[in-house]
Amino acid sequence: MTDHTYNAFFALHHRLPRQNPGSDATTRRLLALAGPLPDRPRVLDRGCGPGRAALLLAAEAGAEVTAVDLHQPFLDELTEAAGARGLGDRIRTVRADMADPDGPGFADGSYDLVWAEGSAYIVGFDTALRDWRRLLAPGGTMVITECVWTTGSPSAGARAFWDRHASLRPVAGNTAAAVEAGFHVLGVLVQPDSDWDEYYVPPAARTATADPSAPGMPEALAATREELDVRHRYGTEYGYAGYVLRPSDPRWRTRPETAADRAVVHEVVAAAFPTRDEADLVDALRTDPDAWLPGLSYVAEAPDGSVAAHALLTRCRVGDAPALALAPVATTPAHQRSGAGRAVVRAVLDASRLRGESLVLVLGHPEYYPAFGFVPASRFGIRPGFEVPDEAMMALVLDDSGPVPGGTIRYPAAFGV
Repeated sequence: MTDHTYNAFFALHHRLPRQNPGSDATTRRLLALAGPLPDRPRVLDRGCGPGRAALLLAAEAGAEVTAVDLHQPFLDELTEAAGARGLGDRIRTVRADMADPDGPGFADGSYDLVWAEGSAYIVGFDTALRDWRRLLAPGGTMVITECVWTTGSPSAGARAFWDRHASLRPVAGNTAAAVEAGFHVLGVLVQPDSDWDEYYVPPAARTATADPSAPGMPEALAATREELDVRHRYGTEYGYAGYVLRPSDPRWRTRPETAADRAVVHEVVAAAFPTRDEADLVDALRTDPDAWLPGLSYVAEAPDGSVAAHALLTRCRVGDAPALALAPVATTPAHQRSGAGRAVVRAVLDASRLRGESLVLVLGHPEYYPAFGFVPASRFGIRPGFEVPDEAMMALVLDDSGPVPGGTIRYPAAFGV
């Protein structure tokens, strides 16, 4: 891209509200998936553009935002907007190349939240995971939105366009890459088509009034119109997805159980509960081929290699629709309240995402499981076939691209309910 084309491209986008598919509603949903934050979270917004997300994070999350972009006019727009909204003391702009992991103000452990809506493609999704992880404070979260294939067989026209601009993967491909890079996936959000309208409608109108004789403008207009045309022709084949990620706890190695673990898992579960009923339940579920799902019985190892915690997902149903039941979750008394239980729950939930599962149910402590994203199952019209407090029966939607089934939960026979 020549300097003239570069300048013309940004002239087309000057003072447009967004530089990527998104919306305030999507930013809020991603923020909610990130879970509780400190009272005044430190946020790094990488590739902030004119700062729509930065402004919302400062205003609604009370964040102190470091907003980074290479295009100074975008930063000027953000500074102006922050001042007008009384947020000037909450947003600091930095002109820097987001591809430089050692840029100004990017010290290790400096941020509770690293945010990148529509910008990680500049460095690549995998590179962003690798290079930005060190910036997170303990317990910190990374939020990245990325263009993805939404079909398993993209057409040649769609591939020809995107192969020139970015390396797209399906949603599950990025999820797997995040887990492989040592992150837990707190949530994945496939953005609605309306997010594309917020991005494309303003520049489409701008192209109609642009001066085609300006230096570089013919090339900028041609590129913009091509992008709009590709979206019109192939928009059902690709979209944007948001990933909410947290580094795994390095203190605990998590893995699927092996046959050699069965006896020790029985003892771990027995030690965690007043009776051996839950340990016997695990053994009974192993013998039920309709309930047992190989690879979804997970353990967390202590530094000495011993099994510190266990979590199990088995097949249940909501009406006739398949779902997963999280039960039991057990941590040895010596390792309780140490993070081992949280680590193994997050690991088995990651494994279920990678299998393509869409719904997990748990009957448990209403102050513990919401940290993993669980909400009352009654919100979806899901109910157990027995009386329990509403807040104790919870659901976690792993894939919200389709409707969530409602109805009565049908547990495996071993549960005895």
